[in-house]
Amino acid sequence: MHESGCFVLPNPWDIGTAIYLEQLGFKALATTSAGFAFSRGKPDGGVPRDEMLSHIREIVEATTLPVNADFLGGYADEPEDVAANVRLCLATGVAGLSIEDNTGRADTPLYEKKLAVERIRIARAAIDDSKSGVVLTGRCEAWLVRDPNPLHTALERLTAYAEAGADCLYAPGVSNPDEISQIVKSVAPKPVNILVSGFNHQLSVSQLAELGARRISVGSGLALAAWGAFLHAAQEIKTNGIFKGLANNAASAELNELFEEKR
Repeated sequence: MHESGCFVLPNPWDIGTAIYLEQLGFKALATTSAGFAFSRGKPDGGVPRDEMLSHIREIVEATTLPVNADFLGGYADEPEDVAANVRLCLATGVAGLSIEDNTGRADTPLYEKKLAVERIRIARAAIDDSKSGVVLTGRCEAWLVRDPNPLHTALERLTAYAEAGADCLYAPGVSNPDEISQIVKSVAPKPVNILVSGFNHQLSVSQLAELGARRISVGSGLALAAWGAFLHAAQEIKTNGIFKGLANNAASAELNELFEEKR
C-alpha cells in the first residue's frame, strides 16, 4: 500500500469504530493513543504500556484489515528497552507501528538526536529479527512540542530516521504545503504520512497526494469529532434544557444491524 499512490489510514478508538471503518471500505486502520486515552478518562500518554498493548490487540482482532499501532515513544527511554517493548507490540499482530521522539518532558521535549536515531535503529532490528515484515514509522514531533524551528528539526531527523531503517516517515502537525513537499522530497523514495486534523482539515486527499504524501491519518481527529458532538449536546441540555444536539444522532437500528453481523 505504501509503494505508490496515496491512501487514508483512519484511526478508530474502540472495537465499534474499527468495525464501522472496515465496513465503510477503508483498507487499513491505525490506533490513536489520544483517542483511546480519552475514552478511558486519561490524558494522551497516560495509558500504561500493558493497557495499551491490550487495546492494540483488541483492535487487531476486531478487524480483518492491517492495523498500524500508535506506540508513542515505545514506552521506554533507552534503546534496549524500546526494543523489548516493540517485541511485545509485534506479538499483538499489528502490521505496522510508530516510534516517536517526544520525551514527554517539558525541559527536553525531544530526545537528543543521536539517541532518537538509535531508538529507531534498534526498533528496526527487533522487527527484522521477528521476520514479521511489520512497517516501522519514524515520527518527529517537532511541531507538536513547539520546536522553535520545526521544519529544520524535522528534515534533519526524518532523513536520519530513514537511514536508520524507518519504512515510513511522519511529522505530525505540519500543515504548510511547501513544508510538506520539502519533507516528502527529503526522505524520498520512502513514503511520508501526513496527519490531517482540525488545524489542517482544509487539505484534501487529492491535494496531499499531489504534494507527494503516500499515507494520510487523522490521529485523534475522529475521536475528537465524536467528543465535540457529545460536549455540545450535553452542554446544551444542561445550560438551555433543549435537546437539539441529538437531532443528528446515528440510528441505533443501523448500528444494531452492523454489530449483529459481527457476532
